[in-house]
Amino acid sequence: MAVEKKLVLLVDDNPTNLKVGINVLEDHYDVATAPSAAKMFSLLENIHPAMILLDIDMPVMTGYDAIKILKEKPETKDIPVIFVTARIDSDDELEGLSLGAIDYITKPFQPSLLLKRIEVHLLVEAQRKVLERQTVELKYFNENLQEMVREKTQGVLDLQNALLKTMADMVECRDDITGGHITRTQQGIKIILEELEKSSIYSEEINGWDVDLLLQSCQLHDVGKISINDNILKKTEKLNDEEFELMKKHASYGEGIIEKIQTLAKESDFLKYAKIFAANHHEKWDGSGYPRGLKGYDIPLLGRVMAIVDVYDALISERPYKKAFTHEEAVRIITEGSGKHFDPALVEVFNTRAEQFRKPMSH
Repeated sequence: MAVEKKLVLLVDDNPTNLKVGINVLEDHYDVATAPSAAKMFSLLENIHPAMILLDIDMPVMTGYDAIKILKEKPETKDIPVIFVTARIDSDDELEGLSLGAIDYITKPFQPSLLLKRIEVHLLVEAQRKVLERQTVELKYFNENLQEMVREKTQGVLDLQNALLKTMADMVECRDDITGGHITRTQQGIKIILEELEKSSIYSEEINGWDVDLLLQSCQLHDVGKISINDNILKKTEKLNDEEFELMKKHASYGEGIIEKIQTLAKESDFLKYAKIFAANHHEKWDGSGYPRGLKGYDIPLLGRVMAIVDVYDALISERPYKKAFTHEEAVRIITEGSGKHFDPALVEVFNTRAEQFRKPMSH
């Protein structure tokens, strides 16, 4: 494929000089000629050359006068101009360059030198345009970087939240007996976290928590129930000992499901809270919980918080095999479990906000 030649406009009142210029340039460039500055301006209404070779000593309008007009017009001010003249005085050269010319070549010129200087200046001009475009793009990028980062971050957060919500909905659909449990426990977690922040209890541990992500993540505390057989999960009678042992495996299953997602996605950070909730919400302060039988402060704080909220909702919820406890009865049972099932400090936090649990978590 032939490379398109750049257009060079040669302006000189001497026909011989124009002919010589054409002979030198035509193998390398498309050449347009003008015998005067007036004719040049007429041509520039229809063409936009890559460069103008401009004679200085012309009648009516000199090259010096012509370049002043060229540089004043928005449509021609960026066209590079080389003066080609018989003048050899250094003051003349300085004047030409000060008016905006990029070079000053004396006649008679050597064809190879003229071609090389044109080539170099066109290359410089091309690089200048690239740099100018990149500068504009960089300025735009810098001005919009914060918004771009915000949009990208929000996109990632939206995707994460959609994944968490979808997985939570899958659990809720399978375990329809506990309908609304996920939403209510999420509300309860929020109440406890607000009081922890207000009271400065466990302040060092909760410092730096991403509360928004944490509240989304707590929806997956029962995600392991996806792996529990329907005969057990949907049983309307109380589970026997063997069935209960199988049901208890949902904590380990949940941890495993989340770990698998983390491995496949090669991204672990946004599911870190979900993993803690899933694995630890059935551990008990006295070590009698499951799946690992952790005790006291060995149980992650989020697991200890969810233990209270999870049990409260289970107590006030009606099941086919039991009636719902009243709010007061549920609060009493949790209080009695302080130091045995539950973290004593968190039980105090729960009692401080217990009345608030009644409204958000009511049915």
